[in-house]
Amino acid sequence: MPNFSRRDFLKISAQGLLGLSGILGLGGLIRFLSFEPDPPPPQRFEVGPSSNYSMDTRNIIKDVPAVLIHSASGFKALSLTCQHLGCTVDAKSDGFVCPCHGSTYGLGGEILKGPAEKNLQTLRVEITPDDKIIIYKG
Repeated sequence: MPNFSRRDFLKISAQGLLGLSGILGLGGLIRFLSFEPDPPPPQRFEVGPSSNYSMDTRNIIKDVPAVLIHSASGFKALSLTCQHLGCTVDAKSDGFVCPCHGSTYGLGGEILKGPAEKNLQTLRVEITPDDKIIIYKG
């Protein structure tokens, strides 16, 4: 067995650790560059036939999240995402309330009390030829 001095041992150990660090760093870099983000959330929601929604009703669609309003003028959808920091608002009999910071909205989505500064977003609603309702978000 060759006789190693302390200096030789430390030199070999330092070079080995440096090489190992380089390999691990390269592996992390490769993993970082090959990252694939989650697919974007769906922007189109089919919520069933219009016959499922009676006249003068407000239906919460949890998958979107939105409220679908059926009135004499047709269908309208409001996003239930608070315009302040993106929490999902709770529906009340007289409007909507954000559970996170207390913003309140009227039945039509208009801002009544902040900290939010914008009304709830109106979403596009389409009725297909086969009478299905589609809500578009975003």
